[in-house]
Parts: sequence; structure tokens; C-alpha cells
Amino acid sequence: MKNGKVYLIGAGPGDPGLITVRGLELIKTCDVVVYDYLANPVLLESARPDAEKIYVGKKGGEHTLPQEDINSLLTRVAKSGRSVARLKGGDPYVFGRGGEEAEELISAGVEFEVVPGVTAGVAGPAYAGIPVTHRSYTSTMAFVTGHEDPDKNETAIHWDKIATGIGTIVFYMGVKNLPMIAGNLIKNGRSPKTPVALVRWGTTTDQQTWTGTLETIAEIAQREKVAPPTLIVVGEVIELRDKLNWFEKRPLFGKRIIVTRARAQASDFCQRLAEQGATPVEFPTIETVEPESWRDLDDAIARIHEYDWLIFTSVNGVGYLMKRLRETGLDVRDLAGPKICAIGRKTAASAEALGLGVKIVPEEFRAEGILAAIGDVKGTRILIPRAKEAREILPDELGKMGATVDVVTAYRTVKPEGKKADVLRLVREGKMDMVTFASSSTVSNFAEMFSAGELSEIISSVPAASIGPITTETAKKLGFRVVVEPEEYTIEALAGSIASHFSKR
Repeated sequence: MKNGKVYLIGAGPGDPGLITVRGLELIKTCDVVVYDYLANPVLLESARPDAEKIYVGKKGGEHTLPQEDINSLLTRVAKSGRSVARLKGGDPYVFGRGGEEAEELISAGVEFEVVPGVTAGVAGPAYAGIPVTHRSYTSTMAFVTGHEDPDKNETAIHWDKIATGIGTIVFYMGVKNLPMIAGNLIKNGRSPKTPVALVRWGTTTDQQTWTGTLETIAEIAQREKVAPPTLIVVGEVIELRDKLNWFEKRPLFGKRIIVTRARAQASDFCQRLAEQGATPVEFPTIETVEPESWRDLDDAIARIHEYDWLIFTSVNGVGYLMKRLRETGLDVRDLAGPKICAIGRKTAASAEALGLGVKIVPEEFRAEGILAAIGDVKGTRILIPRAKEAREILPDELGKMGATVDVVTAYRTVKPEGKKADVLRLVREGKMDMVTFASSSTVSNFAEMFSAGELSEIISSVPAASIGPITTETAKKLGFRVVVEPEEYTIEALAGSIASHFSKR
């Protein structure tokens, strides 16, 4: 059997967006992913569904596997013929023991490749507003371990050289030894007034930064109970932090927000929240699936020429209708006849991208706005392909105005399996800041996924953001405290209103 190959991949400093293109490609294709404590678990979602995932993390002296066993694991898996993505925090060759693993692979005759990553020593300070070099401050920098091999007889750090010979010094894994590090630098000639920054969980939304000087930083760290993983940054460049601190000033920085949209539709909303500094916690409460029978939709399509209006109430309605057209050998030309109304710009864009000419996009996304846009509907016939579980408000109002309305099921919504335990843990730890609802069904499904006691815990401590008045009404009936509702009932407006809410606070 031919050996597999091991890829020593730098996972970057924490922000999953900082992984390299090559690294992400390999995570998506390898048979096995062996990952560390500092590798963001979000990256594992890109692995193949059938890929084996093996955690070998080390933190605070707790080792899932000793390094020797990790080396053996990589060799054994590769010799079984499988490809291995060895995912290491930061860069594999910067205090990542990647060199040791590479040596073992060579000894075992296993092919390997190194994929460098963005190291925390540069990225962490950058996200804290600290450039490690700056022409007006320093042109030299050093990365130094703050935790040497305990088996060594003497230190390999030349304190007398780095104390005054290097402008910016970044210590990895050194917060527990901070008094010793500051003391050695001062003893070897560095001014006690030299600025120091501590950056914990750099580049993530859990990032925290403290500043002081060599003579005060140990006391600050003890008072603030600073724990690993924390970088120690020493140098005058820290004076630039107040001016260049971009990451921590974003309106949603450090906020965790539950996104209850269907997974397939959540990515855009999550991205908008993340760009404002939030950590979106995906907890889909709704999933779209095909109807139990296509009979009613097929019949409506066959009689499409009888309708005056075709109203799409969501992107899903467009998608499933067009899917059914393709499956039955038809195309957009077979929808000729009725004028098309699309509720929402996204729905309109989806329809137009598939070749449908949208006549009207109502400015207001409630029944009143739709009726105002369409005009007099008396005597007209209207087709609405939508979810089986949707509310009857729009059809009822159109019927009252004299229209004949045929509502057909284009898709169903069901409740997916959710990570209840993760959500409840974050709520109980006080680490959940908001829950978002993009439809009434996401509210009711969310409520049904928890016991009465669990739901009461969430409602009492986590405020809600709703996309519009109908959703708000449903949420309030269930006891949620809705603090955000945008004037325009779109995902873009919802994300913006959430950012405005926290900015005001």
C-alpha cells in the first residue's frame, strides 16, 4: 500500500478568515484532520463529511497526547494510505513543534508538505492596533518563547542582547512567567518605562488587551487575572495603539449573536454580523425541504396562463418553483403570462437571476404595502407558491379585495437538529448577547427546541432582534424581549439595526 501524505498546515492566529487558500483547500480534501487547541474549530466545518477528526490539543499543561504520541499518530495514519491535514495554530514552524514532526515523518519515510500560516506574533498585535515595526519607532523585532523546554539545563535566551538590541519583542506562551520576563529585561538595561501590551485570544472576538510598562505589567496581569493564551508585546510601538486600534472599536466587537435562519441562508447574515465584530452562533431552527407531493404546484404551472399575478414571498419560493420546472423539462418560458411580484430585493434578485422579469417589488413588505404596489386586484387571479406552513395574512387580505388566490406548497419547513447544549452553556455563562429571528417560524421553532425551563432561562437573559412586525408579534407572545426591529424588513437592515443598538449602548 502506498503511503499517504501529511500536510503541516498553519491554521492562523484564531480568526478563521486568516487561514491561507492552500491550507483551506487541504482541509477540504484530506482524509484525516489532526488539530490543536489553538486551531479555530470553525475550520473543521470545511472538512469532508466523512473525514476523521482527531483532537490532540495541549493547554495549561493538559496534553491530550504527548508529542511523541502525536508523531506516531501522524506516521501511522499516513502509512495506512490516508492523507492528513495536521492543523496547527499560527504557523507550524513558529513555536509550533512543526519541525519536530517533520523530522519524525522523514525518519519514517512519510512524505510531507509545510503550509505556512499567519503567526500570532504579528496578527495579534495588529488586531490590537500595534504594528510590530514602524519606521518612526523601530526596524527590528524578535519572537521569543516565554516558556522554554523545562528539561533544558540553562536558558537559550540571551537577555543581555535582546533587552536593548531589539525594538519590538513578542513573547509567546509567557504570561505565567511575566514577572521573570519583565525583570530580566529591566535587569539587562531596558527602561522600566518601556510600554508593554498583553493580547489574549488575539484576532478573535474574545480578544482582550491590557497595556502598562515593564515595571507595572506584572501587577496589572495579576489584578486582571490574565490567563493564556496571551502574547506579551514589548516596545515603543505600543504607543500607536490608541490611534490604530481598529478591531476592538467595531460596534459588535465581542458580541455573540444567535442566528436562527436556515443554514443555507445564514451565511450572508453571519458575514454581515462578523464584519461588525460579532461572533455569529449558527443555530438553524428551520430547514427547507421538498413538499410531500408536487401535484398542486405541477397543476398550477400547467395552468399558469390563467393567472394575472405570480407572487413570490421568498427566495425559497423562487428556488423550489424553478427546481420543479427543470425537473419536469420546462423552463422560464413556460411561466409566461402572469405579471411577477417579488417581496423583497433579495427575492427579486433571485428571480431575475433565473430569467424571470419582476414587475413589482413593494416598498413595504407587509400586506398593506403589497396591495398598494399591485393596485386594484378585484377580479384578478393570483398564484402564490410558498411554504406549507406560512401565515395566511397576505392571501386573506387579497381575497378581501376581490382577488381569487391560489396558494400552493412549493416547499416545507422542518426543524433541524440543533446544538442545544452549546447555546445553553453560553447563555448560562452570560456569553450570549442576542438572538435573531428572521421569520415567525424561526421564533416558534426555536421555542419548541427547548424545554419550558430552558426557554425561560434564555428569554430572561437574552434580548431578541426581529426582522419585522409579524415576527415581533410572534416573539412577544412567547415572552421574548424584542429590542431591535428595523424599519425595512430585510436581513441587511436587521444587521445594521443590531449594530446601531449596541453602538448606542
